[in-house]
Amino acid sequence: MSAHPEPPAQPTAPYLEAVTAYGFRGSTRFHIPGHKGGEGADPGLRAALSDRALLLDVPQDIEGIDLGPSPTPYERAESLAAEAYGAARTWFLTNGATQGNHALCIALAPPGQRLMIQRNSHASVIDGLVLSGGRPSFVAPEYHEELGMALTVTPEALERALRAAPGVRAAFIVSPTYYGMAADIEGCVEVAHAAGVGLVVDNAWGAHFGFHPQLPESPLRLGADAVLTSTHKIVGSLAQSAMLHVSGSGRIDPDPIARAVRLVRSTSPSSLLLASLDAARRQLAVHGTALLERTLAAAQSAGAAIDAVPGCEVVGGALVGRPGVAGWDPLRIVIDVRGTGATGYEIAAALRDSYDTYAELATHATLVLVLGLGQAVDPLQRLAHDFAYTVRRISRPGVVATIPRSPPALGPETAVSPRDAFLGLGEAVPVEQSVGRISCESIAGYPPGVPALLPGELVTAEVVAYLRELTAAGARLHGAADPSFATVRVLVAPRGQ
Repeated sequence: MSAHPEPPAQPTAPYLEAVTAYGFRGSTRFHIPGHKGGEGADPGLRAALSDRALLLDVPQDIEGIDLGPSPTPYERAESLAAEAYGAARTWFLTNGATQGNHALCIALAPPGQRLMIQRNSHASVIDGLVLSGGRPSFVAPEYHEELGMALTVTPEALERALRAAPGVRAAFIVSPTYYGMAADIEGCVEVAHAAGVGLVVDNAWGAHFGFHPQLPESPLRLGADAVLTSTHKIVGSLAQSAMLHVSGSGRIDPDPIARAVRLVRSTSPSSLLLASLDAARRQLAVHGTALLERTLAAAQSAGAAIDAVPGCEVVGGALVGRPGVAGWDPLRIVIDVRGTGATGYEIAAALRDSYDTYAELATHATLVLVLGLGQAVDPLQRLAHDFAYTVRRISRPGVVATIPRSPPALGPETAVSPRDAFLGLGEAVPVEQSVGRISCESIAGYPPGVPALLPGELVTAEVVAYLRELTAAGARLHGAADPSFATVRVLVAPRGQ
């Protein structure tokens, strides 16, 4: 007779349960944090967070949580997350996907080593190269000219970029984008592996991928070698929490990653953030399909109502099949508002002022709404009405002009490494005097979000003109030391000279 199979463990949350057991059993605490479970906290903080939350704010290395016979509750929690996502190893992160990018760069790009990086990758990737001393080679995403929207990298573009940059250690791509557009992961995996490099996918906006048949598949299950999931964005853990997953392909060694994760994490990680990751994983694995079913139905209904508003068009599914859009995430409602004569900035401001409703992102041409795993239906139904009324009230004749495209579609190779530029001796100079100098800072205009300048690159007249045009159109400059763009910080001498 065969033995009974072990019951599935996904319905458990071992770390959350261990922290809760310790927090509420009345232990006498002669350890940090100094608020001692809430008794020493400011009364305003106690009222805001409640004593129950403060009782669970415990340090690392408590017996029965982080210490004790292996596997500890913490080890079991990470193991369950790996199982849920199909990874060989998973790390909980308490400084967001940023921490994961820093760790990956430190592990994969020691001084002088090159990584292939999607041009509109998150700024934390370049920051990771500042920490590691590695150097970037770039691959450009496809671009939606009319909406000023960066899409994803195609396998063909990745193949060309890898052929032009022999010796890179790994390729970093983004899927999905901020706008919910997903890449051809299988194609990119095939190209990367044929070139002998691992594929890292910034899946920060797609932590829910693979948990419902109407969503794109998880990059890990499509062959990616390492994946970052910013669990707090949609799946429901607390802000600043994320996960880093490494597959069992062997192309990316988990041991250097583990060392790097330890290097860039706090020695006092928040138990609240870690417990929220454990709980979010459980809810996604056990109830994710049902919760997403309801949310997707509500999103479709709200999207159809918004799409019917004169001058507006919900984009997403219709773009699938064009270069750079192999799939899309219906938990993102992306609205093309150009036909209203008003910008996305104006519509977002009107929604805030009239209805106290906040969008995730406004651009010159679009408004982006982000839904959650278990999105409440009532706010979505109200939104459709409030949006239609707002547009009718502020729309005007004409069409919003197309936003300019960044001149460095691919961008030059860096003149010096990001580390040498960022840590070198720099000075702030008037923008007019920066042309021909080496940038010490990373500047991207939002929209479209594609970096126009990175540390170590030459400032050109075309880039200066482009960034000025963006700011005149109402965009903000992300990463600029001087948001007004009157000055730029440029290199005087590299580090050590």
